[in-house]
Amino acid sequence: MMRYNNAYRGAFGLALLAAFLIFWMNLAVGIIGEPDDLANLMYVAVLAIGFIGALTGRFRPKAMARAMFVMAGAQVLVTAITLIARLGIPPGKPLWIFVVNSLFIALFLGSGLLFRRARASGTESLDAV
Repeated sequence: MMRYNNAYRGAFGLALLAAFLIFWMNLAVGIIGEPDDLANLMYVAVLAIGFIGALTGRFRPKAMARAMFVMAGAQVLVTAITLIARLGIPPGKPLWIFVVNSLFIALFLGSGLLFRRARASGTESLDAV
C-alpha cells in the first residue's frame, strides 16, 4: 500500500491548484490576449508536460518533482516568448503577463520542492516500486 506524507499531499495540491488556475484563466479570459488567441495554447503544452511527466513517473515523488521543475522551466519559456514576441499583449500589459506567469512559476517550483521533500522524508519506498 502506498502511503503519502503531508509534503506529498501539499505538493500534489499545489500542482493541481496551478493547473486549475491556468486552465480556468485560459478559458475565462485568456492569459495572453483573448481566450481564443492561439498563443494561449502554449499553456496547454505546459499542462501536457506535467500530465505526461506524472503518468510516466507513476506519480512517484522523484518523478513528480522533476515534472514540476520542467513545467516551471516551460512556464519561463512561455513568459519569455510572450514578452519578447509581444504575442497578444495589449499596450501597457507586459507587467500583467510577467506577474501572472511568475505566480505559476512559483507554484510549480514550490510543488517541485515539496515533492523533493516528500521523497527525502519517507516516501522513498514509492520510488523503488
